[in-house]
Parts: sequence; C-alpha cells; structure tokens
Amino acid sequence: MDGISHRMVKVNGIDMHIAEKGQGPVVLFLHGFPELWYSWRHQILALSSLGYQAVAPDLRGYGDTEAPASISSYSCLHIVGDLIALIDYLGVEKVFLVAHDWGALIGWYLCLFRPDRVKAYVCLSVPYRPRNPKMKPVESMKLVFGEDYYMCRFQEPGVVEDEIARAGTEEVLKKILTDRKPGPLCLPKENPFGIYPEEPVTMPSWLSEADLSFYATKYSQKGFTGGLNYYRALDLNWELTASWTGAPVNVPVKFVVGDLDMVYTNPGMKEFVNSGGFKHYVPLLEEIVVMEGVGHFINQEKAEEISNHIYDYISKY
Repeated sequence: MDGISHRMVKVNGIDMHIAEKGQGPVVLFLHGFPELWYSWRHQILALSSLGYQAVAPDLRGYGDTEAPASISSYSCLHIVGDLIALIDYLGVEKVFLVAHDWGALIGWYLCLFRPDRVKAYVCLSVPYRPRNPKMKPVESMKLVFGEDYYMCRFQEPGVVEDEIARAGTEEVLKKILTDRKPGPLCLPKENPFGIYPEEPVTMPSWLSEADLSFYATKYSQKGFTGGLNYYRALDLNWELTASWTGAPVNVPVKFVVGDLDMVYTNPGMKEFVNSGGFKHYVPLLEEIVVMEGVGHFINQEKAEEISNHIYDYISKY
C-alpha cells in the first residue's frame, strides 16, 4: 500500500510485526478487536505525508505477531511491556499515541504506567474507566448486562472460536465490522452473530471486499484466540492493577467517538464522558469530539476526518 513497509522486530521476548511509513516524530497506532495494523492504513498514509513516522504493530496475538498460548501472557503488563520495548527499539524517548477499541484500553494502561513515554494521546471510542476495587470486571458485567454480554461470552476458551468457525470467518468479520446496533452487545447462544443467509450484509462504502479479504485471510491463518485472550485476561488485569486504584492518567488527551458507537451507547457512558467523570480521572483531557452518525470503527468509517483530528491535536506539541 503506497510504500508502507513491514518488518519483524523482537520485543519483550516475542516477534512483533510492524507496518510503518515516514520520517519524523513517531506516531504509534494501536488497533482493536477484531482488527490488525491494517485498520490504520489511511492514517499511516496521512500522517506520514505530514512529517511523522507512523508505526502500527499487530499487537501480541494478532496478525503476523507472535501469539503465546497462555491466557496469562495477555495481561496489560505484558502488552504494555511489548510497547515500551517497541518504543525503545525505535530509538525515541516519547511517542504520540493513537488507539482504538482494545488498543485504546491498552493505550490507557500505557499512559497510566509510563506517562513519561507518551507526548499526547488521541483516543478513539473507549474512554478511561477507573478500576472498581470492590468487584472483578467480568462479575460486574454479568450483573449489569447478563451472561450473554459479549465480554462474558468470550471468557470460556474455545467456545467462541468454535462458534466463529461454524458461522464462517469472513461472515463473522463482515458482521462485526459493519454492525451499527447500539450497545450493549449481546451474543445469544442461538446464532450469536446474527448471520442469516437470506439477509446478506451490505458492505459500506468505507470497507471494500479487498479490505474484508485481508482481515479474513489473516484470521483464517492465525485464528481469533490471541485477540480473545485480551478479554480472558480482564480479571487478571484487575488483580495486577490494584496499586493504581484511583490514580489519574497524567497525559494530554483528545477523545473522539461516534454517537452510534456501541461503547458510547452503553448505559451511563454518555453521562460519564460528558458530565465530568471522565475528566476527573483524566485531568489533562483537553477535548471531546462526538461525531454524528458514526459507528464503532471510526478510524475506517471516517478515515480522513480522523486523520485530521489526529494531526490537529498532535501538531500542537
């Protein structure tokens, strides 16, 4: 894709694939689930043309990056450790951080643990949520959203992988990437992904058959277990981060979300984001942008606008 280069690097004991383009200050892009470095293809081209070195890894467990077998290898300490090692490998002291979905969660951990390595953070879709010291996250989500809530359904190793295999990798990816149903997202035991052969999914303008094929090929080769293990490590992360209970995130932040995003439309989330709760825990939160008529996969759906939002913010630093 237009001069994007690829290489494998050794970080934190694993082999990591990175896509990169450009010269200048480093912008580190972190993808979510079920995505890859590829979800940042538009932003890599845009930011590299504006004087930045755009770097987008396949995170641990995804794409061409190594996927350790054990769930415990997907803790926030492991993933942030990978990123610190990558930043060191790139030979820079600090990076501009841009992240979405699970990448956004990892981005918050990176900013919480090592604010000295992040100049500023453009976060898409998932705001910072403080640790609840009284209840583990999976138990909490079951109480609030029920057993069929997707994060709860992802917990049992092999179950969702089998359901994806039965439904078909490409069909599941198409459904997830194009779904615009407001949250909370639940996956019933019967037809969890809502795929009906008589109701084919219409591809949106921002996602081509070639794009879908790229994702499907990589997931057919690698499987979904690596990405699902991030969800399976949620309670482990809770245990490991007890020392940071109540700690603020001290990094300059711009937050961008679509008003149709399944995260933003979860009960209570809009109020948390817009009524001061978010700002309380992220005191250097400088800007909140809510884009009208935009769903969850915002960096692909509104690629040019998101590239502009990123550049407008980081160019101040």
